[in-house]
Amino acid sequence: MDGESAKANLCQFALRAGISNANPWSIANLRRWNSLMKHWLAALILFLSAGALATAQEYQVGSTVADFQVKRLDGTPASFSTLKGNVTVVIFISVQCPVSNAYNERMNALYRDYSAKGVKFIFVNANHTEPAAAVEEHARQHNFAFAVFKDENNVVADKFGATVTPETYVIDANGTLRYHGSIDNSQNESRVTSFRLRAALDAVLAGKQPPQTETKAFGCSIKRASR
Repeated sequence: MDGESAKANLCQFALRAGISNANPWSIANLRRWNSLMKHWLAALILFLSAGALATAQEYQVGSTVADFQVKRLDGTPASFSTLKGNVTVVIFISVQCPVSNAYNERMNALYRDYSAKGVKFIFVNANHTEPAAAVEEHARQHNFAFAVFKDENNVVADKFGATVTPETYVIDANGTLRYHGSIDNSQNESRVTSFRLRAALDAVLAGKQPPQTETKAFGCSIKRASR
């Protein structure tokens, strides 16, 4: 592209952005340029982050989940191989996320109901902004019946491709990922019409295919560590 063509393209780009050709360096136009560049930069960062996450993701529905490691809140390591059962649920949760907190009682109920059926649960906090002490205090305040583990540097979240809290995964006895998605279909418990995780667990426990193998998880973004 020659200089004249580049100049013409830049002018067209500026006109579409609402930047006047008469005085491109006026304060108003400079503000428009600044706003436009911020939007482009945000979009670029989001695009690159999504690409990096997709590259790091190892586990998808139908694939085999290899061993991975999390940490107990006292800092000692724990591996998937020692925590798993014939059916295992991995759930990413948060201390501060209002969506995750809306599910605290439902997660307690899930744990009680399905632990009695032999299902193992691995609740994981992958937010680098929420240290183990905060996770422990949060669990105490909400009377969690289950243990919560830390995922340092969101390594495990990256392997699963987890992006929000809460986000769930069901793994069968062969280590195959059978379900990924939300717990149900509404943050407001009174509006729930589809008990997605329960349906998936009931199916896998019965040796059947879940009615839905993948649903859209919704919640707060996982606060990933900078690398």
